[in-house]
Amino acid sequence: MDWSALPPLSALRAFAAYADCGSVAEAGGALNVSHAAISQQIRNLEAHMGVPLLDRHGRRMRLSAEGERLAEALLEGFGTMLQTTRELTGRDADRPLEISATPGFAAVWLMPRLPLFRTRHPEISLTIDPSAALRTLEPGGLDVAIRYGNGDWPGLESTLLVLSPIVVVAATDLVGECEIASPADLRPFPWLQELGTNEATDWFAEHGVEQDRSRGMTGLPGNMMIEAARQGQGVAITARLFVEPDIQAGRLRLLFEDTRKKGYYLVTRPGVARPPLRHFVSWLRREAVKA
Repeated sequence: MDWSALPPLSALRAFAAYADCGSVAEAGGALNVSHAAISQQIRNLEAHMGVPLLDRHGRRMRLSAEGERLAEALLEGFGTMLQTTRELTGRDADRPLEISATPGFAAVWLMPRLPLFRTRHPEISLTIDPSAALRTLEPGGLDVAIRYGNGDWPGLESTLLVLSPIVVVAATDLVGECEIASPADLRPFPWLQELGTNEATDWFAEHGVEQDRSRGMTGLPGNMMIEAARQGQGVAITARLFVEPDIQAGRLRLLFEDTRKKGYYLVTRPGVARPPLRHFVSWLRREAVKA
């Protein structure tokens, strides 16, 4: 398409409004400009095209034959654009804000705070996907993800919410007071791992420990994994954020801690965000500062 050959959009819009409304005064009211401005835009359009669009003979102006053809094309085109934009913006405005977070983060950190967001923005509907899977953020789908890592996700924007190292913990009923000086000392115990992750098996591999297959590995959603650890069902690896109260209370024993700087990040696509997402992101950042 040769975009440079198109007349000025403002002139086309004014002429289409005139053809739709039937008078320059009503067209001016529809576009919130003076009737003189509408008349000038139509004259500019006629000069640009070199054809008369209005028949000004007689007591009342009417569209010329050329004007009729142009008006038909413009009203169809502008009508299609208006209908499409209404469908898109209307559907997006009503679509619930979709949030992805690990089950542990959703249960321990996000859910207790959500009533505050609901009070502030009761008009915004939310859908929360408690999953460790790394879903794709895309228009019309997932709006925002809360992910654990170092903040490096190419093509996405990330903001640190909570800094939390990875820890290895177990109930004292499971490991007692026996000395655990190296990861190899954990080999005889059953292990727990969050579904959708490889944290436990990766941690074993990083420390050169081959898991005792006879003890097995149990995969659970994050919040259930922590409860299973409290009950002494296995050794768990998780973010310290989730088990800090258990460590302080002595329900879980801190065995090892990864000192690398990692945490939970708010992850979004670059570009202009729709209003519900802007409100949620602003609120979440304020909550993170208070935490």
